[in-house]
Amino acid sequence: MHVVAAAVCPHPPLLVPEVASGAAPELDDLRAACLTAIDTLATASSILVVGSGSDGAYDGAAGGSFGAYGAPGVRVGTGPAVLPLSLAIGGWLLDQTKTAPLPRTYRAVPADLAPGECARLGQELAAGNDSVGLLVMGDGSARRSEHSPVHLHPRAEIFDTTVANAFQRCDLDVLAALDPDLAAELQAAGRAPWQVLAGALRGSELTGELLYEAAPYGVGYFVASFS
Repeated sequence: MHVVAAAVCPHPPLLVPEVASGAAPELDDLRAACLTAIDTLATASSILVVGSGSDGAYDGAAGGSFGAYGAPGVRVGTGPAVLPLSLAIGGWLLDQTKTAPLPRTYRAVPADLAPGECARLGQELAAGNDSVGLLVMGDGSARRSEHSPVHLHPRAEIFDTTVANAFQRCDLDVLAALDPDLAAELQAAGRAPWQVLAGALRGSELTGELLYEAAPYGVGYFVASFS
């Protein structure tokens, strides 16, 4: 595959309005940014969604359910609900955009995959002649405030700012150098998928644009596009 465009989005279940219920408007800006980023993938012939989860590849029919989050009527795909949350949210976002008709596949990446292995996986995914759009799902630190899922960490905001700047500048070296131990301490679920992205874009001429950066619930969320 030849990567012609890429998008980075977070994967909180609250992105799905049926899950967020009355709080849905709070993430309207985030949803809009995600859809804008994903629309840039429409130039590809197929979409590959990459996110954290138990190592595995899934075809486009793979299913995802949001029943565990209070929205049993919302599903992704036609098959059994096997997709981890990151990939299910990615599939749901694709269904909301003009990329929906494009063929898609999914790849789950273990959260503890070493940086070098992430880079190699990214290079493997980008090899070939087919034009592919990458949708990379990942959250920043879950320790950004006293109201975060995990207690505030003094390095959380610095880590997330570093990541955001790397997306804006398409600085693949910074993404590739993210410390997996620090990312785990900060509960930054996007570290491994972002380093897969860095490997996949190595040698490309794509430029980055940061479309969203905030921590509305004490978790760092970023949206970026590469075209």
